[in-house]
Amino acid sequence: MSTKAYILIETAVGKSRHVTTVLKGIEGVETVDPVTGPYDIIAVIHANGLSAVGDIVTSNLHTIDGVVRTVTCLSVGNS
Repeated sequence: MSTKAYILIETAVGKSRHVTTVLKGIEGVETVDPVTGPYDIIAVIHANGLSAVGDIVTSNLHTIDGVVRTVTCLSVGNS
């Protein structure tokens, strides 16, 4: 069963464009939207379960130069 998660991403000053570009090339990342507010980017990922979501976030997203902090919000609805 596929697990959907919204990843709220805070970036270092001047790094949002770079982080957005890298995110778009990561397998499992469905959408990447730069936003205003307390976070700089919201990404939507789909993976095969909670463990796979965690792997994508820790192995791929946290290693991107310019990512300061992430918050992972799992979808609980049917979409």
